[in-house]
Amino acid sequence: MRLRDDAGSLLPLVIGYGALTAVLMITTIDLASLNVAQRGLDAIAEAAALAAADTFTLRVTDGEPRAVLTAPAVAAGAALLLEATPGEAVLVESDTPDGSSAVVTVQTTWHPPLFSIVVPDGVTLRSTAIARTAIG
Repeated sequence: MRLRDDAGSLLPLVIGYGALTAVLMITTIDLASLNVAQRGLDAIAEAAALAAADTFTLRVTDGEPRAVLTAPAVAAGAALLLEATPGEAVLVESDTPDGSSAVVTVQTTWHPPLFSIVVPDGVTLRSTAIARTAIG
């Protein structure tokens, strides 16, 4: 009785593991890119909030100086910074809930650097930051 020849039976296994490795590597690269994009958007939101908080007007009440923010000035300050910033971040919302804090929300759309069937294309990223004025 002769045993069956096993020659070549390793090739499908190598191809399968190679494909799995490629998918995992591409997914890892895409997710790392997504993380970097979110951190970059967070930095832009923080910078826009700081720029918006610098648009205060100084008022003196009972001999005490106080910085006062207005919603139009906050929006203008954040928009001005976003215009000077490279990238596709857009201002979604800006406000000053208490007259001394600037709340800014920005968003962008992230696209994976490598094609992947696992990671979707066109993910919307959003970031909100708060900055307070230094006086008051």
